[in-house]
Amino acid sequence: MPIWAVVYLNLKTASDFVVFSLLRMPPGLHLTETVRFFLFEVPKVLLLLTLIVFVVGIIRTYFSPERTRKILEGKSLFLGNIMASALGIVTPFCSCSAIPLFLGFVEAGIPLGVTFSFLIAAPMINEVALVLLLSLFGWKTALLYVSTGLVIAITAGWTLGKLNLGRFVEDWVYEVKAEGEIAEGERLPFGRRVGSGLTAVKEIVAKVWIYIVIGIGIGAAVHGYVPENFMASIMGKSAWWSVPLSVMIGVPLYSNAAGIIPIVQSLLEKGASLGTALAFMMSVIGLSLPETIILKKVLKLPLIFIFVGIVALGIMIVGFLFNLVF
Repeated sequence: MPIWAVVYLNLKTASDFVVFSLLRMPPGLHLTETVRFFLFEVPKVLLLLTLIVFVVGIIRTYFSPERTRKILEGKSLFLGNIMASALGIVTPFCSCSAIPLFLGFVEAGIPLGVTFSFLIAAPMINEVALVLLLSLFGWKTALLYVSTGLVIAITAGWTLGKLNLGRFVEDWVYEVKAEGEIAEGERLPFGRRVGSGLTAVKEIVAKVWIYIVIGIGIGAAVHGYVPENFMASIMGKSAWWSVPLSVMIGVPLYSNAAGIIPIVQSLLEKGASLGTALAFMMSVIGLSLPETIILKKVLKLPLIFIFVGIVALGIMIVGFLFNLVF
């Protein structure tokens, strides 16, 4: 941790040294700003991600998916939606890994709307996104991100539950029987929990680092070359259609939080409004294409379209609200 702190606190100095002293790039040029942004943000995000994943890997040893399922059993209506959304925040599952839990929830008799609240909150209110937003934009933006994500998850899940859409779940889902229950109550020494954190770092960082580099590369290009007035005209408050357009662009894209937030940071620096940028980010993270493809195996098309439509509408409402307030 001391080494991590020393490296993290000196990233700006190191990146400036590389750009101006080693590469001898003249200040003020578009290329210089692009390279400088890239060299600073890549190690910064990777360091943050490593720390976050390590901590979450330890938390995972205390908070198993099976325990999550059992907490939700017997809960219904609005209380169940609230609890499922809150559990979606503290359980470290992405949109695709949350879908097996979706099957377990349905098999356990948990109401469909409650399971959707979890399925929405787990990827949308992402622990990586939360810490990165906190470090890049401050606690107010991070708090707003969490609160609006909760509102979307709770409201969308409750709405889906009220629509009585169980007939659009594939029949085989209800016939599935739980197999291989995860053992609970096992007391692990803290050393093994730390080992789980290190294993999580090796597995997860190895999978997402390329998305981080690509995302920061795009963000660096936006930061260095895209004119501010252009971004303000496309994603600014004055363009009423910027929020729905951003959601339409974000829904078919796939990225994780670590890859999309550097792009959002660059968009904001270039004049994009906060609501529009957040709507874009939440649509990319919360409505990923791989998640939709996997959902097709357990849900019929009408329910998939309703699910995507309700979540997209909630995200657009959040975007318009943020643009109105800020």
